[in-house]
Amino acid sequence: MNEPVVDVDWHPPRSSTAAWVMYDLANTIFALGVGSLYFASWITERNVPDIGLSITVSAAMIVVIAAGPLLGARSDHRGRRMPYLVRFTVLAIIPTFFLATVGVLPSLVLFALALIAVNLGSVMYDALLPDVSTTANRGIVSGLGVGVGYLGSFIALGVGIVALDRWGYPTVFRTIAVLFLVFSIPTFIFVRERPRPARTGPEPRLRDSVQQLIASWRLASRYEGVTRFLVGRFLYTDAINTLIAGFLTIFVIEELSFTDSEVELLLGLAIVTAIAGGLLGGVIVDRFGARRTLHLAIELWIIAMSLGIVAATYDLRTLAWGLGAAGGFALGATWSADRVYMARISPPRHLGEFYGLYATVGRFATVLGPLVWGVTVDLFNLPRTAALGALVGFLVVGRIVLAGVNDEPRRWEPADLE
Repeated sequence: MNEPVVDVDWHPPRSSTAAWVMYDLANTIFALGVGSLYFASWITERNVPDIGLSITVSAAMIVVIAAGPLLGARSDHRGRRMPYLVRFTVLAIIPTFFLATVGVLPSLVLFALALIAVNLGSVMYDALLPDVSTTANRGIVSGLGVGVGYLGSFIALGVGIVALDRWGYPTVFRTIAVLFLVFSIPTFIFVRERPRPARTGPEPRLRDSVQQLIASWRLASRYEGVTRFLVGRFLYTDAINTLIAGFLTIFVIEELSFTDSEVELLLGLAIVTAIAGGLLGGVIVDRFGARRTLHLAIELWIIAMSLGIVAATYDLRTLAWGLGAAGGFALGATWSADRVYMARISPPRHLGEFYGLYATVGRFATVLGPLVWGVTVDLFNLPRTAALGALVGFLVVGRIVLAGVNDEPRRWEPADLE
């Protein structure tokens, strides 16, 4: 019998690593400018209830859930991820360009299409992490991506500050779409994938997406800690993705009477601390491990959201700044740690497929979380503090689940290597 072997490391060109990091900046311009801030503000001004955004985000994430593992498996089969990343980026940019140029319902559809494309592109982007890093610097590279990425949030905020009052929302969204493309181009040109041969036999087919999803979960259950990690990730990303998908903006506007300028300042504070959290989190990952770093980030999230509940309950608006600062730092540290964690526990041969599951659980959380929020507020007529409290509950349970997963280096069987 062959002895298990550790995945062979490789040394990517610095230009490839830098170009990969740059895509995080491009992606974050969209995530903050469209996903978290200006689209939520636009529909709020048109008196769309919270559940309207909830249903739109949830519908988009259902598509990602079905397609993520399938497309990850297809990229494993073909031995290439970059062609998929390029296509999905372009597919995200086009509908973003036309947001707010049509009515509310068509704009919600365009927003859903952009969300689908961005999230499917992220499957490929995250799976490229081992191609642009080594086992020794993976945490730092991931943290650089997060830290530099959140500079894109400043760019998105700057676009709004300069363009929103002068030219309105359509100009804001068009500018964000163009910037998304411009900052993605270095990634398209300079990222180099490590050689991996295309596999023989039929590749996974689109019409078999449900079967592929089931097969991917069965495969994941064969590897120590993978399924448990994914369940834990579902729980904590349920809380995080719901908050940053526009509901933080709605919360501080409706519950704390923040003005548009105060919202921008709050998000600016969160961005500064997210950059620090991403960079410092990457260093902590390489020194102390992804597991410990992620646990600390989740605990900080619990504190941050609890501050938000107290602020709204007792009308202590100043505490909301604590939510922004602590939540921002926790956000950067979370994304620095968890994609490294996933790379550590996943077999190289199935990395794209398992990052598809990684995206799936995060996006399924983004289906459930907004629905829980919308049902709590609009159907049960409970305050938004109750909805935020439900998100804290998800974080607590997720932290408990993750306690049973280790991030010790795996030794893979030859069949698990590329």
